[in-house]
Amino acid sequence: MIRIDGISKSYGDVKSLDGIDTVIESGSIFGLVGSNGSGKSTLLRVMCGIFRPDSGVVEYDGAPVFENVRLKNEIVYLSDDQFFLSNATLDDMARLYAATYSNFSKEEYKRLLDLFALPRGRKISTFSKGMQKQAAILLGLSAMPRWLLCDETFDGLDPVMRQLVKRVLADAVAKRGLTAVIASHNLRELEDICDHIGLLHKGGILFESEIDALKENIHTVQAVFSREMFPEEIARLGTVSFKQRGSMVTAVVRGTRDEVKAKIETLSPDFYEIIPLTLEEIFISEMEERGYDYAKVVF
Repeated sequence: MIRIDGISKSYGDVKSLDGIDTVIESGSIFGLVGSNGSGKSTLLRVMCGIFRPDSGVVEYDGAPVFENVRLKNEIVYLSDDQFFLSNATLDDMARLYAATYSNFSKEEYKRLLDLFALPRGRKISTFSKGMQKQAAILLGLSAMPRWLLCDETFDGLDPVMRQLVKRVLADAVAKRGLTAVIASHNLRELEDICDHIGLLHKGGILFESEIDALKENIHTVQAVFSREMFPEEIARLGTVSFKQRGSMVTAVVRGTRDEVKAKIETLSPDFYEIIPLTLEEIFISEMEERGYDYAKVVF
């Protein structure tokens, strides 16, 4: 388990993180979403012990991470700006990782090389941005970490490779209990891989929840009525928002599917259907309820 307790970090007069508190359970994939400048990269660097926070502590299974060499042996941080030795090949970097991480697996390295089909003897400096991103992921997972911290992991990957990376990460979580934290400015990239998600805004976690719980408790209803519907009638459904166009009402309603069904049937519609929301639509609703403009918070 990762416990983040009261983390604050400033650069001169600029406060990057302001009292961050959260818990990330072992064997989970936690998505950290936020706009550029929201503090995602700073938080990851504090979490892996590169930066000392101004206040607060980050603990892994009860042990603080800062200046903890033993613990850092089990943490891999994949920066958005990958570092490779000058003129190094993948095999060169693999030897460096093997010398740095005691759990580095040559077998896993070879397996992932075959999976990603990267040229092991070619200089990484000649790779495309997407290939360099794949190389960083390959090397990081070959170190067999218990905790993997990823900054904009999917940026620069084509759709096919993005799905492959997600599959590889999910496989590591399922088979050996890897815990992953993935920071991204793109909520859609996180929807189908994360089981918990947090929204970072202006140095603080504005909102966090399990994704399944989010999706189970809010739905869109489209209903057709043969009579005029008054706004106060629709509001009784517990709507987050709604709009009317002629006889058609579209409403975002809180509750499980069965609860929403029972609510809408009290209005005796001629026809209705209950539609699940995408994660982005849920976040838009949540932000609107809190008085925020989602586009300004995330993008």
